Amino acid sequence: MQYLDPSEYVSFGLSADTADALVTAASALIDSACRRLSLAITQYVECLTVRRHGTVQLSYGPLAPLIPAMSAIVDIRVRMRRPTADVFSPLAFELATFTTAGTWTDLNPSQVYVSPDGLLHFMPSLLTGTVAEAAVTYTAGYAAVPVPVKVACAQIVRNAQATPALTVKQQRIDTLQLEYFSGTLLDADVLRLLQPYVAERVG
Repeated sequence: MQYLDPSEYVSFGLSADTADALVTAASALIDSACRRLSLAITQYVECLTVRRHGTVQLSYGPLAPLIPAMSAIVDIRVRMRRPTADVFSPLAFELATFTTAGTWTDLNPSQVYVSPDGLLHFMPSLLTGTVAEAAVTYTAGYAAVPVPVKVACAQIVRNAQATPALTVKQQRIDTLQLEYFSGTLLDADVLRLLQPYVAERVG
């Protein structure tokens, strides 16, 4: 995805004849710095270990549905852990011994509390134990490119134009060349602008 439209080049301090390929390359660097596929609304699938208190943080945000009337959480599958006697009462522990722990089960997304920043909270059940792992399919990103991202994209382009060894007149910017200069192009100001958009976690 290109984070600056050609019609915006001048308003963000670039010349009108800036090569589109350079803006596309700068946008790819932004995705890499943010550890995301894209800042646009994108579908992700994550298999996550759920904390003992029943919460898990999704890596990418903000949660946003592809279609406004739909939920951003597309699908949830969970694997339960058997509760321990020190967490539940002896009666609850005895009941839980008859449940099937370790198998994957589909869960209705409406049964899970989801905060806007992507924190999922699974309520424990005395009969089913607690959730050990969750495989979550969800959509997250921005319907419109945030202004700080546009500013960062323009700054990366200016940094590239000011780097003599980077031949920015080319129609195609070589990926290896771009990676070599990424430390120069992604300066402290750019990283500060992008910090709110970096993935919460990776893996």
